Amino acid sequence: MNRPEPNDPLSRLDTVLLHHIVNTLGWTSLRPLQQEAIDPLLSGTDTVLLAPTAGGKTEAAAFPLLSRMAGENWTGTSVLYVCPLKALLNNLLPRLETYASWLGRTAALWHGDVSQPRRKAILRRRPDILLTTPESLESMLVSVNVDHRALFGGLRAVVVDEVHAFAGDDRGWHLIAVLERLQRVAGRSVQRVGLSATVGNPEELLSWLQGSASGTRPAQVIAPHLHAQSELPSGKPPGAPPGDVQLDYVGSLTNAATVIAALHRGKKRLVFCESRRQVEQLGESLRAKGVTTFLSHASLSVDERRRAEEAFADARDCVIVSTSTLELGIDVGDLDRVIQIDAPGSVASFLQRIGRTGRRPGSTRNCLFLAVDEGGLLAAAALLLQWSRGWVEPVVPPPEPRHIVAQQILALCLQEHRIGDRLWQEWWGGLGPFGPAAEPIVRHLVREGYLDQDGGMLFIGPEAERRFGHRHFMNLTAVFTAAPEFTVLNGRTEIGTTDPTLLTEECAGPRRLLLAGRSWQVTYIDWNRKRCFVEPVDGGGKAKWNSGALPMASFELARAAREVLLGEDPPIAFTKRAEGALAQLREESTEAVHPGGNLIIRDGEGKDLRWWTWAGHRTNVTLAATLTGIADPLQRGNDLYVRLRADLTPQMWKEATGHAADSLCLPEIDPRALGGLKFSAALPERLAEATLAARLADLDHAAQVLAEPARFMNLQA
Repeated sequence: MNRPEPNDPLSRLDTVLLHHIVNTLGWTSLRPLQQEAIDPLLSGTDTVLLAPTAGGKTEAAAFPLLSRMAGENWTGTSVLYVCPLKALLNNLLPRLETYASWLGRTAALWHGDVSQPRRKAILRRRPDILLTTPESLESMLVSVNVDHRALFGGLRAVVVDEVHAFAGDDRGWHLIAVLERLQRVAGRSVQRVGLSATVGNPEELLSWLQGSASGTRPAQVIAPHLHAQSELPSGKPPGAPPGDVQLDYVGSLTNAATVIAALHRGKKRLVFCESRRQVEQLGESLRAKGVTTFLSHASLSVDERRRAEEAFADARDCVIVSTSTLELGIDVGDLDRVIQIDAPGSVASFLQRIGRTGRRPGSTRNCLFLAVDEGGLLAAAALLLQWSRGWVEPVVPPPEPRHIVAQQILALCLQEHRIGDRLWQEWWGGLGPFGPAAEPIVRHLVREGYLDQDGGMLFIGPEAERRFGHRHFMNLTAVFTAAPEFTVLNGRTEIGTTDPTLLTEECAGPRRLLLAGRSWQVTYIDWNRKRCFVEPVDGGGKAKWNSGALPMASFELARAAREVLLGEDPPIAFTKRAEGALAQLREESTEAVHPGGNLIIRDGEGKDLRWWTWAGHRTNVTLAATLTGIADPLQRGNDLYVRLRADLTPQMWKEATGHAADSLCLPEIDPRALGGLKFSAALPERLAEATLAARLADLDHAAQVLAEPARFMNLQA
């Protein structure tokens, strides 16, 4: 790297830092993203840095912020680096420690697995950069053992890694609300920097990240790779990274194991599955075929996952089978191949996964899809069709996060001990749902005893103590309710967790579990402490977890599936097996798709009438709720069709749908579903149900489907 010219952004980086970039890292230049990020970050601009996996986003944020830290003489903990996963934080710490040390600065880690002595050391000598999770930030703010004003008083900037992973669910609302509180504790505006893979709406993502400062502070999206793709030669799908993508149909998970064992021998392979059970079953099958196999998913113990990831990083001829836990930027060394069982739930996930390959010079990004059934084949083809067009899902925060508002108000009262009953809104700077719209929630919290009110002040009430006070209000810091699981131990070694129904359902012979890719026989169950003890055995184990509902197909992916059945092929390589299976699937589906509009199909016996919308789950449940007069009240929502009354006639259809788009309804909510919405108990039931209904609905696409032509068809008996 030559000495930068005076107008070169590189000249603005700290000279000591620049020296180490050249001489310690051995870099001859910065990547375009890293170059373009220097000026905006040094000037304090809120930014979102977009780049594919392994695109140098961490350095693009760290180098300018460290230069500001040195140049402006920041003291105390001035930079927070927030990640969605503890494993990702563990992975990043050595790099950030190294970069900080070049300037005589420090970095440290604080999350749920960090020991109390280490936390006390951090409080005694505050690091310049603190790596943490939103839940740990909340814990620090409410803990009686942490002087949060001393710890966060010097805060100047926050880096949110994998910001798209936060923004699409309630952890995002929780994070933004906590950042607003931190900014008030610091007493100054705090720069916000988001790091993300490609998303469909980066400007909106940046506005969301800014929180209450949106529209009032300078902001910029930096995405040089998107500019480069817009200049690709004609014929190259914009937004689609170069690479080798293939689709095969194997018909079963057992056959998938046979293919994986036979292909790419001598290579390092990462296989993604869409459930923990699939990971376990595939891992067991691969080991039975003599393949060196490691596993990673959320129900394996931290030590088990770490051992697998470290062993995989050092090995060559091996496979690691994972759920989405390895989708984000955790480093498992150089990969040769990525293999996907069926299809991930989004194009964004696929971009993350294919981005794990092609990092070595001379290698290309690649992904082999192995469809284990016809549904998986169609889902993969639909996803790849959308990917080839350069489409990526927009990241949309869940609407109406009233339960997070309730949690935040309780957490604020815990943090400050007492808060003025007219001043609480100031902590969030008028941020959307945390402003005047939250007044009914506060009144409910007072009325139900979650908050006490006295002398114009609010403070924690007896009901909050009863529901959330266990272990110093630990339940108040996480926004999701985890399903109860039993810890599985072999002697003193924790292997992971399993669904309790595996320990209670009837079975013939000894009870056996499948966990960490191995079979175990249960020897003792400690029901009170939710633990079971096991010994290794040869085969026969079962894997099961209560994973909740499977990901619902979006409108765009459901419509892409319809296009595939009508003859549209993604521009990727199909094996002969995949071509044959897709041809057969198209032939079998001729009665459900038509290029001229949607079909309403009556079966041969006249007992079943289905409106094939191909519109996704959320659209279909909205349509069913809107058309209650003609929809079957007993149906369960799905991605492809709405079941209608068997006696429906074309005239009844016309009358029911004529003006339905002008009076769309939110779906009905089963009160039992509220149990999955943590803190819903702190809301009036009608508001909790309204929150879930708003999240389940898709009004825009429901109106679009109602405007499309539909034709009745009768099948022959």
